[in-house]
Amino acid sequence: MLGQIHIVMVNTTHSGNIGAAARAMKNMGLSRLTLVDPIAVVDEDAIQRSSGAADILQQVRIVPTLEEAIAGCGLVVGTSARSRHIPWPLLTPRECAAKAAQAIPAGNEVALVFGRESRGLTNEELHLCNAHVHIPTNPDFSSLNVAQAIQVLSYEMRLALVEDSVAADAGQWGVEWDYPLATHAELDGLFTHMEQALIDTGFLDPNTPKQLMSRLRRLYQRAAPDKIEVNILRGMLAAMQNPRKQGESS
Repeated sequence: MLGQIHIVMVNTTHSGNIGAAARAMKNMGLSRLTLVDPIAVVDEDAIQRSSGAADILQQVRIVPTLEEAIAGCGLVVGTSARSRHIPWPLLTPRECAAKAAQAIPAGNEVALVFGRESRGLTNEELHLCNAHVHIPTNPDFSSLNVAQAIQVLSYEMRLALVEDSVAADAGQWGVEWDYPLATHAELDGLFTHMEQALIDTGFLDPNTPKQLMSRLRRLYQRAAPDKIEVNILRGMLAAMQNPRKQGESS
């Protein structure tokens, strides 16, 4: 089950942090590391800092965008120091691990997204996530190194998925769900379709969108729809865009 967890690092600037992240992952049994548009490279410093986790560095996946990194994931959680812009579902590390333990037995891939060393994730990147996770720290000294944050989340994932032997037959609503969660790519397709349908029906003015699509994205990502539910919603949107003509002869 730990093999379904992806650690995603965005715009990492220090190769040592990549190596330290790999070490933290291997400590806890995680192996899938993705780098999004990294500034640093996997060099000798990264290998030394990995302290025996060079196999993870050898298999690292490098992609240009966060959207590509999380496209196949059903649950995406971004690390955030605070709630920004508009409120988003906010989890503790233990709550985040519990969500992953619910999603993984149904076949879902899980992405844990970590931002830049200097300023974390942007609001736009955070809005791509189903939820945010905040690691509680001393308010007088709250800054965590990115590899330390990865260690904390990796530990909680192992605790929930391995050490605690979480029951796999009880999903988010206390029952085994019938279909896997929609992936990020499928949800993104829904939101693109929804925006166009709202423009077509006159509900959304593209010149003054305000925060409508951000709030709708938050609503549906919070609900975590499955694949069939997304297909139903897209069918409804298509029907809205192409209503039957009144008075058409049979």
